[in-house]
Amino acid sequence: MPGSVTADTSWHDWFKPFARLGYGARGLVYLVLAFFIVSAALTTGSGGDSKDAVRFITQSTASAILAPLLIVSLAGYCLWRLVQALFDTDDHGFDPLGLAVRAGLIGSAASYGFLMVYTFSLWWGSRFSAGGGPGDGFARTAATFIGAGPVSLTLSVLFAIIGGAHIWKAVSRKYRDHIKPSPMVGWWVDLAAIGGLCARGLVFLIIAFLLFRHGLAGEEGRAGLADALDFIAGLPFGVWLLGATGAGFFLFAVYSFAESVWRRINVEDA
Repeated sequence: MPGSVTADTSWHDWFKPFARLGYGARGLVYLVLAFFIVSAALTTGSGGDSKDAVRFITQSTASAILAPLLIVSLAGYCLWRLVQALFDTDDHGFDPLGLAVRAGLIGSAASYGFLMVYTFSLWWGSRFSAGGGPGDGFARTAATFIGAGPVSLTLSVLFAIIGGAHIWKAVSRKYRDHIKPSPMVGWWVDLAAIGGLCARGLVFLIIAFLLFRHGLAGEEGRAGLADALDFIAGLPFGVWLLGATGAGFFLFAVYSFAESVWRRINVEDA
C-alpha cells in the first residue's frame, strides 16, 4: 500500500543519519583517547580510557551541546550494531565465523551502550552537582561485576575473538566490503582502516590476556583500556609503544569518521 511504502521510506531516511552519527561519536571518543595516550607517552604517564574521554567531553566548555549529541549518537551506534547483528544486514551468515562476528557486534553494542549510560549519568549528574558522582558510581558497579572470576574468563574469550577479528579484517581488507569512499581519499581510508583496526585489535588482545589472568587466578581485578595501556607502558620501549598505540587510535578515529560518511548503511536488508 502507498502508506506503508511511505512509512518504510521515512524510517530508512531517519535511521541512516542516526547510524552515521554513531560512527562519528565513536570517532570523537577515539580522537580524545588518542590525545590522552600520546600525551601520556610524552610525559611517561598512564593515559586514560573511554570513560576519561567522555568525561573530558561532558566537562568541556561546549558540554551543553556536545554531551546530549554524544548520548544520542552513541544510542544510534548501539541500535545500528544490534540491527547488524540480529538481522544480518552484512550477510555474515550462521557458520561459526559469521556467528562470532555477529556476537562481536552485540558485544560492541553492549560496550557502547555502557558508555552511553555512563555519559548520560555524568551529564545528568552535572546538572545538579559539581562532581561526577553518579557516573563514577555506575562505573564502579560495572567494574565489580566484570571483575568476577567466571565473568572475566568469559569476557577474555570474547575479547580475544574480537581482537583477532579486527586484525583479520585489516589484513584481509574485508572492511572494503562495507565502505565505499571516493577514489581521491581511498588510499587514506585504507591507511586509517589498517592502522586503526590493528591497533584496536592488539589492545583487545591485551585486555583478553589481562582478563584471562585475573579469571584464572580467581581474583577480582580490573582489565579495561586503561589497564591495557599501563601494560603497554610497562613493556620494553613502552613509551614508544604507547605513542604508536595513540597514533593507531588516531587512525581508528579517522576511519570512524570515514565510516560516518561512506559506510554502507543497508538498513533496507534488515
